Amino acid sequence: MTPTRLLTPLIALLCCMTHFAVAAGETPDEVKRQTVSLIPTVRATVRARFEASTVESLYRFQVRNARISIGGKIIPQIEYFVNTDFCDRGKIKFLDAWARAYITGGLDLRGGQFRMPFGVDIHRGPDNYYFSNRSFIGRQMANFRAVGAELRYSFKTAPVTLQAGAFNPSTIGDHTPWNSSLSYSAKATWRVGAVTLAAGFMSIEPDSVRANLIDGAVAWHSGRWRIEGEYVRKHYTGDAHRPCHGWNIFGDYAMPVRAGYFNQLSVQARFDGMTAHSDCRRDENRLLVTNDPRRTRITAGLTLSCLRPAGRHFDIRANYEKYFYADDVTVTPDMGDKLVIEMILRF
Repeated sequence: MTPTRLLTPLIALLCCMTHFAVAAGETPDEVKRQTVSLIPTVRATVRARFEASTVESLYRFQVRNARISIGGKIIPQIEYFVNTDFCDRGKIKFLDAWARAYITGGLDLRGGQFRMPFGVDIHRGPDNYYFSNRSFIGRQMANFRAVGAELRYSFKTAPVTLQAGAFNPSTIGDHTPWNSSLSYSAKATWRVGAVTLAAGFMSIEPDSVRANLIDGAVAWHSGRWRIEGEYVRKHYTGDAHRPCHGWNIFGDYAMPVRAGYFNQLSVQARFDGMTAHSDCRRDENRLLVTNDPRRTRITAGLTLSCLRPAGRHFDIRANYEKYFYADDVTVTPDMGDKLVIEMILRF
């Protein structure tokens, strides 16, 4: 990219922001009248589980997550968010660190480290999972956090939100390399009554092979019911690997109960799968390998919840996962049939 091509969009963005600053300039008295709490909001999620492999007769306990996030505003138009997992299966992971500025109308700009705008299931966190383990779309195919910038626009005249961003192609923990190419993603969300439609595009190059992904999802949420379906296609440029297809279909039904301090019982069912998948990284022979073999899975779940105001939740969840592979695939306990019982605390 030439310097002229690089500077042109930057100058245009600066002009737009300068116009906003002049048009919406505030006098000292107007600034004093603005009210915003400078006390940050602190959220925490602890997820502990017991797993039993029904094929290998193996067992284990895990602290799957111990997340703490801090967010807030310094003025009504500027917010921030920081999120760290202090025990992701025993490892500390720095996940999110971003600031967002509301520019004008429905337009805002976010910069920092966060999930790229793409997909639906991938944007759920351990505090609002429907199942103990994420879908294959959310865990293997489109699990990307990156450092970059995102523009978002929400229409006032229609329930439509558009997002687009550019990001480093490297992993979230690697901020230093200079890059000859970037990763890109875009997402559109449309809400019509009880139905939410979403579509997205993402282009990534974690090694030297670029992969382009497209996503489509539809969700229906009414009363106690939620039904959702999502499809992702991942294409590898230069025919470096066969395209990967992923799907996730699930339903959730929640009902009020009275069982001690528990006040909700929900039942879940899911069918998800994917074809052979590569993470776009080459082996020692400079060839893409299949990291994840073709698989499908059926999950049945039951969740007993204690729901309280101000985001205080406590769940006890039980899931049984049944996997299906080709006969020639070697299945490890992590990849095989299992029973998962977990406790989730959110406050």
